[in-house]
This record gives sequence, C-alpha cells and structure tokens, in this order.
Amino acid sequence: MMIKFARFNIYLCCAIGVLLFTGCQTAEKKKQKEKDKEVSTIELHLEVNTDGTSGNEPVSIGRDGLFQVNVDKTPFVNSADLVDAKVVEEAGGFVIVCKFDWTGSTLLESMTSSNPGKRIAVFCKFGKDRWLAAPVIKKRISDGVFRFTPDATREEADRIVRGLNNMTKKLKKDDTL
Repeated sequence: MMIKFARFNIYLCCAIGVLLFTGCQTAEKKKQKEKDKEVSTIELHLEVNTDGTSGNEPVSIGRDGLFQVNVDKTPFVNSADLVDAKVVEEAGGFVIVCKFDWTGSTLLESMTSSNPGKRIAVFCKFGKDRWLAAPVIKKRISDGVFRFTPDATREEADRIVRGLNNMTKKLKKDDTL
C-alpha cells in the first residue's frame, strides 16, 4: 500500500512540475510577442533659419526641453529609409546607431555636406513623441550611418531600437506583398 501511495506522489509532483514549466514558457512567449509588435518611428529634420513661414518651427530638444532648435517641419529622412538600428555602448554611456538604405544614405550625405555647422534634430515616436537629440553636423556622412546620443534612459533607447527594427521588418514584409 505504501508503494502505490509513493508512486502516486511522484506522478503528482511530475504533473505539477510540467504544468509550472509550460506556464512559464507561455508567459515569456506572450511578452516576446508583445515586444515584437512594438513599433517606433524616427525622423531627421534639418535646422533652418526662422523665416516667418509655416514650413519651420522651433522645437524643444530632450526630456526637459534643454534647448530649442528651429527645424524644417518636413523630415529629410525617416523610418521608411531605415535598414537597421542598434544601441552601442560607448565610454560614459551609449549611442543609437541608424543605418539607412541607398535613398536615406544619399539624402543624409547631401544634407550633411551642404549644411556644416547646422544641427540635425531627431524626432522619435515610441509610445511617446519626443525630440531626442540635435547633434551638430561636423562632417559629411557618406556611409549612411547616423550616430547620436539620445536624451533617453537605456530602457527607452532599447525600446526605441527594438521598435525601429520591428517597423523595418514590417515595411520590408509589406514591400514583398
């Protein structure tokens, strides 16, 4: 009688273990599916002089509106031109690196070669709409790789990059249909 009772307890423990193990995988898969659905967009706007027209506007850069830049309302490069994005560790922090396709690379090269000393304002939608950065154009960017230090937490930067890459996959999938 004791042998049957012990065998029953072993089977019961195994069944509970299997249920707990599969339950955890389901929750992790759900979280991953939610992350795969997150999308972000990015726009690069050129700094312009205030000319009194409706084609430009002053914007506050950063979470606390650290400074203002007058930008052209129409972005010269956006998420449709993006190939890949990633967060890269650098001394003292991190940067977001965006790699653009041929069209985006050409536009980026044109804007950076003809506007040295001006700023490129970076606008991003990632659940929040925010101007993340406005680096000064120091040299021509001919390789289509744009690097900037965002005024964002590391978690926000990871969220932005994950959303940008999800958006890129979605756009590529739509192009193949």
